[in-house]
Amino acid sequence: MSDDGYRSVDGLTVTLEGPVLELELDRPAKRNAIDDTMTVGLIDAIDRAGRDEDVRVVVLSGAGDHFCGGADIVARNSAGGQRPRVGSIQRRVPSLAHRLIPLVVSTQTPIVCRVQGWAAGIGFQLAAAADFTIATDDSTFWEPFSERGFTPDSGATWLLPRLVGMARSRELLLLGRKLTGSEAAEWGLVHASVRPDDLGRATSEVVDQLRCGPTVALGLTKWLLGATHHETLQDQLHNEALALELSSRSDDFREGLSAFKEKRPPDFTGR
Repeated sequence: MSDDGYRSVDGLTVTLEGPVLELELDRPAKRNAIDDTMTVGLIDAIDRAGRDEDVRVVVLSGAGDHFCGGADIVARNSAGGQRPRVGSIQRRVPSLAHRLIPLVVSTQTPIVCRVQGWAAGIGFQLAAAADFTIATDDSTFWEPFSERGFTPDSGATWLLPRLVGMARSRELLLLGRKLTGSEAAEWGLVHASVRPDDLGRATSEVVDQLRCGPTVALGLTKWLLGATHHETLQDQLHNEALALELSSRSDDFREGLSAFKEKRPPDFTGR
């Protein structure tokens, strides 16, 4: 446990650098396949970041050649040397993967995902759920469920239709089509794809803009975009009025007005 309250766990390195919280999946020998310990660590860190007024952006990445090869189902099903009891998935998933993905979607702290190599299964869903995902042109996005003989989880059937439409979702989930990073960007699944040598620079550009942005307004805008999926126009207009009221009370709003009047770039503090 560090002094700031953030904690690394086996397979997940958690680092706070100023206003940037970096979460690195760190099992490169396993293509950073996520196990239960890592899932809990991600949930704890992102939940804390959403309440931490000093954190202005979260970066999610993978060590080595890959972002995330999916869930480590082999280790899970061999734990203890015996098969899990019937119903173990139904009992476990709601408190693990099905807590993690909604948290990524709903936390008002912007989340940037950096993808190289494989992004499969829950790795795919993390990339899809993040606010900005930068991938290498040659990375691979894959939903392995149909090839493995089971059904999608971790929000795949909610995220994909909203991002790429139903026809393309069927290609990904029923036919198991693999996408390169450049194809994922063309489909609107990720923010951008770049050459492998440019991944660090391109990610840093987005992170730097977010870390210096009007954090309150950005968080409320993320909330508004999430709410629009289930609100009527009239209800969404009410939400916009509420968000406008809150953001206009922030220090950054006052700074933005001053910068406009003085014809200079704003210097936002995130307050």
